[in-house]
Amino acid sequence: MNIKLHTTVLLNEAIQSLKVKKNGIYLDGTFGAGGHSKKILEKLGTTGKLYAIDQDPYAVTIAKKICDDRFYIIPGNFSHVDILLKKHHLYKKIDGIILDLGMSSMQLISAKRGFSFNINGPLDMRMNPNNGISAHEWINTSHEKHIYYVLKSFGEERFAKKIANKIIIQRKKKPISTTFELSNIIQSIIPKQKHHKHPATKSFQAIRIFINQELQALQIFLNKALNFLKHQGRISVISFHSLEDRIVKQFINQYSQKPNIPYNLPINEKQINQICQIQLKKINRIFPTNQEINNNFKSRSAVLRTAEFHETNYINQQVI
Repeated sequence: MNIKLHTTVLLNEAIQSLKVKKNGIYLDGTFGAGGHSKKILEKLGTTGKLYAIDQDPYAVTIAKKICDDRFYIIPGNFSHVDILLKKHHLYKKIDGIILDLGMSSMQLISAKRGFSFNINGPLDMRMNPNNGISAHEWINTSHEKHIYYVLKSFGEERFAKKIANKIIIQRKKKPISTTFELSNIIQSIIPKQKHHKHPATKSFQAIRIFINQELQALQIFLNKALNFLKHQGRISVISFHSLEDRIVKQFINQYSQKPNIPYNLPINEKQINQICQIQLKKINRIFPTNQEINNNFKSRSAVLRTAEFHETNYINQQVI
């Protein structure tokens, strides 16, 4: 498998958003093919540190080939960041966090991983093939209503009910075992249209998100991430569909809003800051340029959001 086939989306924009300090400490929560990690290492000085997390065993294998004393690869799901980083004592010490939530090309082009409707292979879809249930097991055992719920909720597929029903009918004849078998079922329900997405796009996305619990993992990680950022540390997240971006947007909004204090309440600015100990300052929202989209069509749906962590330094005392 050639990792050169993977092109990192919004690479320079994401690294610029982090404002990498030469002697800073950084976390790449989704190492993937290593595009962001390698760029951060280029900007770090001799005492800088970069920690990377990935649950995909193949990605970890790639990361272990990086021979750099400043770099640490940690196998695991980023939702367990508190456990994975515990021994490294990084509480309130990280200057920047990067997440690239997109699928890597090395995952999509591998037939045995079962992510692509364009390449026939076993229906798996697990980011870590050693953990959890495969898409094959789920699709052949789940209730029709649950299949409908997943396709509708995580893929926003308007033909979800018909597809779920057809899956049940087909699996009674024989188990659905390959990506092409599932793709053909979906294509029998959704008519092909010119200049449009492949009919199976939304359903494959939905099943992959569910199998890997991607949205839940993202929410858990974001809530834990604030415990590791230093004052004025930054977090940059690249998402590729509206469900992910909505979670990131809501997270930033939640921690960037001023406290809702009733008018004329006898309280001073110092006390207000004590009420709101944690804040995020919105930095930017960036989309790929037309040139990047032309060079890498997969980047067309990407959104980069960056926020800066601010923590008040006032001495805690009870507000009277």
